[in-house]
Amino acid sequence: MSYIIYAIPFFFLLIALELLAEYVRKTDYYRTNDAINSLTAGVLSRMFGILKALVPFTLYIMLYDNYALFSLGDSIWLGLLAFVLYDFCYYWNHRFGHEMSILWAAHVVHHSSEEYNLTTALRQTSGSFLSWIFYLPLAFLGVDPLLLLSVGSLNLIYQFWVHTRHIGRLGWLEWVFVTPSNHRAHHAQNQIYIDRNYGGVFIIWDRLFGSFQDELDAEPPIYGIRKALHSWNPIYANTQVYQQLIKDSWRTKAWSDKFKVWFGKTGWRPADMERDYPLGRVDLTRFEKFDIPLSTLRKVYGLIQHGLTTFIGLVFLLNITQLAVLQQILVIAWVVYASVAVGEILSLKLLGWWLEIVKYLFVFAAVMTQPVPMWLNLTLVAFALVSAMMWPSLRKEHVHHAKPEENEENIAITS
Repeated sequence: MSYIIYAIPFFFLLIALELLAEYVRKTDYYRTNDAINSLTAGVLSRMFGILKALVPFTLYIMLYDNYALFSLGDSIWLGLLAFVLYDFCYYWNHRFGHEMSILWAAHVVHHSSEEYNLTTALRQTSGSFLSWIFYLPLAFLGVDPLLLLSVGSLNLIYQFWVHTRHIGRLGWLEWVFVTPSNHRAHHAQNQIYIDRNYGGVFIIWDRLFGSFQDELDAEPPIYGIRKALHSWNPIYANTQVYQQLIKDSWRTKAWSDKFKVWFGKTGWRPADMERDYPLGRVDLTRFEKFDIPLSTLRKVYGLIQHGLTTFIGLVFLLNITQLAVLQQILVIAWVVYASVAVGEILSLKLLGWWLEIVKYLFVFAAVMTQPVPMWLNLTLVAFALVSAMMWPSLRKEHVHHAKPEENEENIAITS
């Protein structure tokens, strides 16, 4: 079984504790827009994960039932062995996710935040379609499908706590386990840290296979990716690299390059693409985080809307077996739509205002037509009423930011 849904309350508890540490230590590791964007990506990942898991998991079960070489049983020791084997497979999945273009296109969203805090851990991909291949060897080794789900979820849960800047080096643990320090190096875009520290739980794989890099006091990590998003749209975050690969594959003249664009080393581009469609080079000495200043009202509104999206997502995950396929698709579509809407609100785009209105029209339609519990209806109505009371003031902010010179600047930094 998967333990992730049961871990979600603890994730938010730890985020609250980190925010308390932020206040006490007077650090600036959190920004509302960035944190909401990370959390939204996490919600979308859970939604799309349901749709993507069926075929790979069915294939895994078929291989396990027909071709398993061993029968590992279900003892605690064999469970621990499966946990270690899973992390070994995760290392290679993660490593290729950085070193092959098509796999990086899926993984890049996790690295797109220019902050590093516990919300970054939840910034997971919705567009990973090939990572399951790396775990198929476990089926031949006799790892039961349900055990695979269990150790996989525990592996992911472990990785949550290492996404913090509030914990320093941890002595001898740095030699064996993934820690906040060596994972901070993994998330940095400084040249010395690029493509290093791939382990999920055990850093020992990196030490064995030559991909380890210690976090250096003389080289503070600069978080984010070289081709920065400059957007709070979670769909763009998940498709940014795919879009570039599609363009390069379509435009390049050589047929071999059309294939190599996808399966070549990350960052490689055909010579004619480098010549005709050059991409800007990043100068980290002049690095500035992408940010759009927000009023307190807009930050609060964004948090409320993300709260609604998360609430609907959790209700959906807890009751998915009771929903028809069409209902599941509609809920997922609404969550995607709501996630894009809050991204546009945080980008100060007028489009966000209209997306919000349409979003709540759908909420109203659901309340009026669907046979759902009264407590759920009342919760949705409460979200709608609170949001509606804030709309007049938000509308004034949109009017203010519609001045030509300001509007042009916003378009430039969010496109």
